[in-house]
Amino acid sequence: MSDFFVPASPEHQKKEKAKSQILRKSLWWRQVKGRGICHHCHQKFPPEELTMDHLIPIARGGKSNKKNCVPSCKECNTEKGHRLIHW
Repeated sequence: MSDFFVPASPEHQKKEKAKSQILRKSLWWRQVKGRGICHHCHQKFPPEELTMDHLIPIARGGKSNKKNCVPSCKECNTEKGHRLIHW
């Protein structure tokens, strides 16, 4: 039952995805991603290999803001999916 959830409305998802596109272009995101550390596995990666991960996924009602977005390697982000916790 831990993966059961009611998805956020399509309007919310569309709005937050648009906000995440803007956030990806910000100086803050370039600095965070520039450190090259995955939030989940703590391994070092080239910045261009890191993706933006929402700790509370947009599909679950999460927001695209600095408190909810972290750099993540593709493997960790894919494994986490729409879940709230990685491990």
